[in-house]
Amino acid sequence: MEGEGLMQSGGRKRERPARIGPGLVLVWLMVATGWSAGLATAAQGSPAGGAGDAARGRSLFNGKGICFYCHGLDAYPDRLPQLAQDTASFVARLDPKPPHLREPKGLKVTGDKERFRLIREGHVGTGMFPDASLSDQDIHDLLAYLATLRSSSETKDESRR
Repeated sequence: MEGEGLMQSGGRKRERPARIGPGLVLVWLMVATGWSAGLATAAQGSPAGGAGDAARGRSLFNGKGICFYCHGLDAYPDRLPQLAQDTASFVARLDPKPPHLREPKGLKVTGDKERFRLIREGHVGTGMFPDASLSDQDIHDLLAYLATLRSSSETKDESRR
């Protein structure tokens, strides 16, 4: 057989179907299930009553929300978890790279309403997919955790002056 992606069939060459790894299937499922649910919530924006629990948000960030896959454990980008080979490869190829959430000066999104929408709907042009598995309260908890990251970073910057 000449080409790696070709199979011989009755004297003719034909393309071999591409294999899809489990990580890519997971990404596809996230997109397929999250996109339609995210659009309904996005039309409303962030729901009222958005008090969040930062400790619960941290647990979601490093668990169910799978934020840590790309942003790193506790939002330290150099502390990525061990992932399946295809998922790790996907994360490594992300362009643009996920933002460093502990450095507020480099963040483009500045309001919680827009952050809520991006978590729910995904962020077009990036590897951040819609997430319908998170409740509105889960997202408010994540936003509370992200606020602690930004405020602790700003406190550190002020102490260096």
